This record gives sequence, structure tokens and C-alpha cells, in this order.
Amino acid sequence: MDKLSAIPTNVITGFLGVGKSTAILHLLKQKPDNERWAILVNEFGEVGIDGNLIRGSESEAAGVFIREVPGGCMCCAAGLPMQIALNRLLTHARPHRLLIEPTGLGHPQEVLAVLSAEHYRTVLDLRATITLVDARKVASPRYTEHATFNQQLAIADVIVANKADQYQTDDFPALLDFLELRFGEQQLGLNSKSVFQVSHGELALEWLAAPASEHQRDSHHHHHGEHGDQQNSVEDLPPVAIPEAGFVCIDNQGEGFVSRGWVFSPDWVFDARRLYNLLVEVDAERIKGLFITEDGIKAFNKADGVVTEYELDDCLDSRIECIALEQSALTDMESALFDCVVHKAPAVEQG
Repeated sequence: MDKLSAIPTNVITGFLGVGKSTAILHLLKQKPDNERWAILVNEFGEVGIDGNLIRGSESEAAGVFIREVPGGCMCCAAGLPMQIALNRLLTHARPHRLLIEPTGLGHPQEVLAVLSAEHYRTVLDLRATITLVDARKVASPRYTEHATFNQQLAIADVIVANKADQYQTDDFPALLDFLELRFGEQQLGLNSKSVFQVSHGELALEWLAAPASEHQRDSHHHHHGEHGDQQNSVEDLPPVAIPEAGFVCIDNQGEGFVSRGWVFSPDWVFDARRLYNLLVEVDAERIKGLFITEDGIKAFNKADGVVTEYELDDCLDSRIECIALEQSALTDMESALFDCVVHKAPAVEQG
């Protein structure tokens, strides 16, 4: 078997709710039929939603291979969670292209440092880092003063202002002004970046081919910080052990946010309309969920206060992850979710 060599690799990053998963799904629609693509997904929450969302639309039979690293920034603990997942993904998929989606609260500079390590120099061919940003956010110090938000823009080779269909006239010019002020005078600053605006994550395939900046290839910066428990970060996430009660709840916190996720037995069937109404009311920064409902498999997404719902082909169980600034915003979620159940049977505890 030939050695893996020079796999085109892109990091696709952006803050919470900017539409990274939607953008990756759009790129997958442009994947040549004869190519295998590998996707490494990192999530702040512990239960793993994004990988399941993509699996619900794509499959290995179609040449799409997905692995997840949950529970915070995957580059922590000397990058071991990421390296374990990445090595096994590459061995299994032997891909023609690799896409990496760090959590919106992660540190893409450190992810790039792992990818630039000596043992990946011949395996991976680092191409453009693409950062998605919602131009409306530069009006809020909550974002512009957040270190991760700024790092995501600083390391970008291509900046994509997503959700342009929702912008007011001044939003995109305000983003350009912010970028000029923040990066215009820096070495390898704004002049080294391409800036586009799109709607619905409609990334152009040719943007992936742009070369990575030299300072991305030579990145060796590391960090230490609180990003949640990484003990479960392996290449193939084991099935979540669901006790006889039929569900499990897992918390995480870091970077000024808290998360709470639930996984429900596949025997539980939910009312899709009740779920939608519940998610509209919840005061959370970010919500993603997959549910087995009376009307089929439903995916829910809440960002910027807007809930969207769409259908998937399949999922192994029902699960939801909520990210908020305060734990109090999530305390009533569990009983409210139970009220959305129309049928349930106790799960058999997994051994």
C-alpha cells in the first residue's frame, strides 16, 4: 500500500453559530465523485452533533469519512486527542482531501501547529485556512474583544462573511473597516487575505486550493487552558452508554461558556413541532440537535435566535447540545425535552 503523501488539507474555522457545518456540507456537494474526502470535526460539547449531522447527509459509500473529537479544543494535552483521531481517520479513509473543523470556541492557531508538526510535513499539504465570520458581530465588543474570535481572523488566508442575505447595507463595510484596523498594519496582515461574502455557507471549491501563508506552515505556538475533559477524545467515539432511564446528560465549560448535552435512547420518539417551539423559547447562545420524531429524522439548529429545521436520512439516536453563557439558561431544558416525548421505552444498558 502506498504511503500517504501531500494530502491537501484545509482548516475551516469561525465562531459559534457562523455556519461552519453548513459550509462543509456545501463543499461536499462539489466533491468529485471519484474522490474520498476526510473530515475531522471538533466540538465544544461532549455528545457530538456535527459529525452526526454530516453523516445524516453523506456516507462513506459516497466517499465521505468523518471522525469527531468532542469536549473542547482538540489541540489540548499536547495535541494527542487530535493526533489520535487524525491518524486513524487518514489510515481508514486514505483521502484525496482533508477538512478540519475546530470548535467555534477552539484555538485554530494551535490546530495549525499540530498539523505543521514534523511527522505531518510529508503527509499533509497545508492549504488555505478559511475563517467564516458574521459581519454583524463586529458591532459587538462581546465578539471583537474575544481572543478566539480575533485569532480566527488573524490566522485566515480566506475570510468569508457568511449569512450575507441577512446583512444591512453597512454590515459588510463595517467588517472591512474592522479588519483594516486590526490587521492592516501587521506583517502578513489584511493584504495577505482574500475577503468574500456569501449566503448559506456557499464556499467556492477553488478557495480550498489557495496556498497556506508561510507563517501558517511554520506555526509552532502552543497554549495551555481550560477546555473540558479530553479523556474521551479518540478516533471512533464509542456509543454513548445510555442507562436504563433511557437518557444521559453531560456538561462542559470553558472559554466563558457552558454546555449541556443529552443523548436519548433510539426507542424514544419525539414530537417535532413541540421541539421546535421549545427551542424558540430557550435562551441559549447555540443549539444543535438530532431527533427521531413521528415525522422522521429531524435536525434542529439555533443561532442568532433563529431556529431552523431540516430532514436527515438517518441517525443512531436522539441528541441535543446547548451552549450558553450561564448554566441557569439550561436548567429547565431536561423537563421541557421530556414534554416533547410521545413514546419511549427504557434502554437496555450497554455493556
